[in-house]
Amino acid sequence: MPNRLIRGVAVSPGIVVGPVLVVRWELPPVPERTIASGDVTRELKRLHEALDWATERVQKMRERAEERTGPDEARIFDAQLMMLEDEDVVGGVERLIRENRFTAERAFEFKMLEWRGLWSSQENSTLRDRLADLADVEVRVIGHLMDLPERDMFDVRPDSPVVVVARDLTPSLTLQMDRTAVLGIACEQGTRTSHAAILAHSLGIPAVMGLQGVLERVKSGDRVVVDGWAGTLQVKPTAAEVAAADSRDRQRRDLDIELVAGARQPAVTPDGATVLVRANLDVPEELAAAQRCGADGVGLLRTEFLIVGRNRMPTEDEQATLYRRVGESFGGRDVVIRTYDIGGDKFPAAFRTPLEANPFLGWRAIRVCLDEPKVFRPQIRAVLRAAAHAPIKLMIPLVTRVEEVEATRELLDKEARALRRAGVEAASAVPVGVMVETPAAAVIADRFAEVADFMSVGTNDLTQYTLAVDRSNARLAARFSPLHPAVLRLLRDIQAVGAAAGREVSVCGEMASDPAAVVLLIGLGYRVLSVASPSLPLVKWLVRRISVGEAAGCAAAALAARTPDDAGACAREALSGHIDLRLLDPSARLPG
Repeated sequence: MPNRLIRGVAVSPGIVVGPVLVVRWELPPVPERTIASGDVTRELKRLHEALDWATERVQKMRERAEERTGPDEARIFDAQLMMLEDEDVVGGVERLIRENRFTAERAFEFKMLEWRGLWSSQENSTLRDRLADLADVEVRVIGHLMDLPERDMFDVRPDSPVVVVARDLTPSLTLQMDRTAVLGIACEQGTRTSHAAILAHSLGIPAVMGLQGVLERVKSGDRVVVDGWAGTLQVKPTAAEVAAADSRDRQRRDLDIELVAGARQPAVTPDGATVLVRANLDVPEELAAAQRCGADGVGLLRTEFLIVGRNRMPTEDEQATLYRRVGESFGGRDVVIRTYDIGGDKFPAAFRTPLEANPFLGWRAIRVCLDEPKVFRPQIRAVLRAAAHAPIKLMIPLVTRVEEVEATRELLDKEARALRRAGVEAASAVPVGVMVETPAAAVIADRFAEVADFMSVGTNDLTQYTLAVDRSNARLAARFSPLHPAVLRLLRDIQAVGAAAGREVSVCGEMASDPAAVVLLIGLGYRVLSVASPSLPLVKWLVRRISVGEAAGCAAAALAARTPDDAGACAREALSGHIDLRLLDPSARLPG
């Protein structure tokens, strides 16, 4: 069983059984030839004709996406349109043609290799997700320049429905699939926020990404089970395993119907405690899903998508328009915008900085923003402008010093006055909160409660820094657990400090999406959780079934536990009375 079960990331729900079709798509090698100096003008003309043609094709793909999936998903293709007009791309290719006498196709390939090398070296998942967009653009432009027959990349039309297995999928490739030909999708690369994953979900095709080594373990024709609920792919299942998968899918769909039906109902425990369940948004395309899943506002709008993978910083107007759109989408509910968490693995190409020996403990997040007003001021002004139309809050990441909050407030006051003098419609102030994601911030949470309007616990980094475990290190995965007694004690203390000061304290890390952890967080006193959109219905459903008294008992037992496994067992025991744990994971272990 373990040798035939590959674990990845669930990105689109459903369980399907079918034969594999391995899809490999790539360009033929680009000839390494140069041109004569007299041919430079002609080659530049060829380049711009290809860029114009590719832009037209992407525009048509965008229109098709809007027809099939809606306007939010259609905006996925805006990333490709921006690449096609990016000054660094176009100007860089032109220079290679002029100065190196490269052909247009060779120059474009060289520039794409440069970008791919830069993006691939980053740990940031959002940036890696954009590699598929990069590939989409490269295939179109170079294919046109090389006079290759125009074709859809998914040009295989199988006789019977298949499970498509690929290393990665581009947005265009995904959009061309339909449920009559494609049962499911399984990719070696990709994450929940990749554009292919978002489109697969919108198209209703069960999909799993991040299946490491899947191409080495399956071949076309192999029968597999794709579990888009649990994020697994099972190779060559037995008849009994297929029957079990079908049964689990029916039960999970029945549960999902119940979850979706109750998604817009308030999350109130049986003994009357209201828990607000807000959405975490990584990219604007997730906005519609958050609304559909009944989000009580936005607890964390990550703004790095505005800068990662781009060669220029977003303008104040761009930001103000986006923040206002998100703010006005939730009917008066709070929307929390996190200031740029750049640095570490997320420096935009437009923002050059020297390499650091330990970037995650270096110049990042609020440290960068306060040191670089030219980066921070447009964001502050955009937030103030959007806050004139919606209840928007500002949240500062990676704070370790009270002075960082005070300096941000001073900048807010200064920019609010400047906007007022200029006659620009803007709020005079916005609530300012902090992310508690370091042991330092947790220990002096009482001091932050004096200068901040609210606090939100980022459990991903808090766990990482408290346990001294790199959360991206696969070798240490078993040691990374937010249910570690040390993390649970910090969570207890942070909440107690916030309650004493009358400050809202929420949890916005991945921990809040884990059903076992939800029980413990309610028991620790948390009444605001912020989770990824797909987790919203389940979290709200669980809240309505777990009483505060029951959760408090679990939390007390978990705090007294010796190990993270013991703490998790306390919560799983409580959950088992309300839900069949196997519906969440085939091995009956809750996703952590």
